[in-house]
Amino acid sequence: MKPLIVLLASFVVSTIVIKLSKGDMDHALAGRISMACMLFFTAIGHFAFSDGMSAMIPSFVPFKKALVFVTGIMEIMLAIGLLFPQYQKVFAWTSILFLFMVLPANIKAALEHINYQTGKMDGHGPTYLWFRVPLQLFYMGWIYFSAIK
Repeated sequence: MKPLIVLLASFVVSTIVIKLSKGDMDHALAGRISMACMLFFTAIGHFAFSDGMSAMIPSFVPFKKALVFVTGIMEIMLAIGLLFPQYQKVFAWTSILFLFMVLPANIKAALEHINYQTGKMDGHGPTYLWFRVPLQLFYMGWIYFSAIK
């Protein structure tokens, strides 16, 4: 829920700043800026909650903590890439693919009640998926309409 709040709040702020500075609305640019803000925000979680996020990764995957750090770095790189017009489509498609690829970890966490902040088994549970899966699709659509279309 926090990333969604960051996305929407930064979209409002970006839209206002763009309107005041350019005298024109550019919702696509505001959308890319706000997605970059959200990706930076979620990347912080990869470093602050690496133990809990490691628990989200299936047991057969080696180097879980390193993978959490790598995906955090990837989110930062994707955020930056969305801000450069000459690269935005490549980074947008890569971001959509990234969000698709990490969805199974979110599903695993919900099914096993994993709290990604603590790594304990007191998370939201499977009902969270009714929110999380559509939210992930919303993020993918946001990227598509602000950076690709």
